[in-house]
This record gives sequence, structure tokens and C-alpha cells, in this order.
Amino acid sequence: MLGDAPLYAVIPVTDLERGKRYYRDTLGLALVRDGAEEATFRCGDSEFGVYETPYGGQAAHTLASWKVADLDAEMTELRGRGVVFEEYDLPGLKTVNGVAEDDGMRAAWFKDPDGNVLCVNERRPD
Repeated sequence: MLGDAPLYAVIPVTDLERGKRYYRDTLGLALVRDGAEEATFRCGDSEFGVYETPYGGQAAHTLASWKVADLDAEMTELRGRGVVFEEYDLPGLKTVNGVAEDDGMRAAWFKDPDGNVLCVNERRPD
């Protein structure tokens, strides 16, 4: 049954108004529902929410990833909006100019104002 249901992810933020401004104004996402306790954004055919909690930004892993057709163009646009991409040099993951490449995938990570880790990724054709 769950295989037929759409997935709705939620991202915790410590300040809902600041979170809404970031996802709407900085990332350029469409705010489709603006509630007192949660805001919903549309991305392509999917939606996700942000909600206020004192625990926002405590996850050290990626919370959301956007699949894009042109990673370089997307990064240029986001950098123009003030987004800073993370640099990693870990076993199995090294970025160059913010981009990691492995097995036909290219990805770049950035953080929202709470430190939630977000990603944009591009899968290259086989």
C-alpha cells in the first residue's frame, strides 16, 4: 500500500519564518501552504514541509536531495542566490569545487540556515 502513496518529507527548522524565507527566497521554491506550524513547498511533482522545533539542524546527514538535469547550471544559480557548497575530504567522498563524482553520479551538498544538509545531484546516462 505505501508503494502507491506519495512520500511527504519534513525538514525541522528552529525558526519557521526564517526557514520559509530560505526555502522560498534563496532556493526559489514555491510555497504552496503556509500554516502556523508548518509550511509546504512544491518541487516538481512532489512536496515537502518545514516545521519548527528546537531540534532543527541536528542531523549530520543529508535530509533531502534534488535530482537535477544540469548540476553545474543549478550550482551557478544557487551560488548566485548566496548558497555555499560544502567541501568534503572523507574516505569514499571527496569534493572538488563542491562536487563529488562517482559511478555516473555528480552531487553537491549545502546547508540551510539551521545546518540541515541538502543536496543537488545529477545522474549521467550510462
